Amino acid sequence: MTEELLFEVENNIGRVILNRPNRRNALTFAMYERIREICSIAGTGDDPDNIKVLIFSGGGDRAFAAGTDISQFRDFTDKQHAIDYEKKIEVVMEQIEQCAVPTIAALNGFVTGGGASVAASCAIRIASADVQIGVPIARTLGNCLSISGLKRLVALVGEARARYILLTGQLMDANSAQTAGFIAETLADKQAVDARAIELAEMITGFAPLTIKATMEGLRRLRAATATPNDHDLIEMCFGSDDFKEGISAFFEKRKPDWQGK
Repeated sequence: MTEELLFEVENNIGRVILNRPNRRNALTFAMYERIREICSIAGTGDDPDNIKVLIFSGGGDRAFAAGTDISQFRDFTDKQHAIDYEKKIEVVMEQIEQCAVPTIAALNGFVTGGGASVAASCAIRIASADVQIGVPIARTLGNCLSISGLKRLVALVGEARARYILLTGQLMDANSAQTAGFIAETLADKQAVDARAIELAEMITGFAPLTIKATMEGLRRLRAATATPNDHDLIEMCFGSDDFKEGISAFFEKRKPDWQGK
């Protein structure tokens, strides 16, 4: 884990670096769990580093994170594995959202699938001009977003834009992502994004901590005010399908999937 996910703290600013550049920083289950652990402790009484802001970024120049590592799905043998996976991922995303300190996603390159979910769960998102953001599962794997994931995306970009992103499988460039509201700022390149993330973090550490806390908690309560409906039937339908198995096979065989709707 010290190689796949790096965590460092300096001047009360934590840095979480997804560090699998040869795999476009695709997230393993262990990396998700480590993110959950970091976010559950940062800024609490159990935090030895007295973290005031967390910055998430990707290692290398190609990606923030290109989703969950697809090899993780090869062990799925029944529909319950899919339900358990979505529950596990949602716990991680909720922990990022409930982190006691503000979180900044410093994005570059590909920000797709689970990577887009991590970014969407952060309080602030900034990106480089080469960013490509989306959830292209309709043309790649044949799985689906959980309703919690849909709710999170719709809250950021609106239902119409979310529908377009998901049904067309298109990736948003920096201009589209900023217009949609997914990112707040566009910088020239990854180096500029990293520098700006530090600048924002340093600025926030000097602000009134109770105001920051009340703002984040108020927004969290607002998001939670509407109950999320059950989506197990939808998850089972997609993850348990022959099409999903075909999507995984096609990915590793580097070919276009042959969808059958079964």
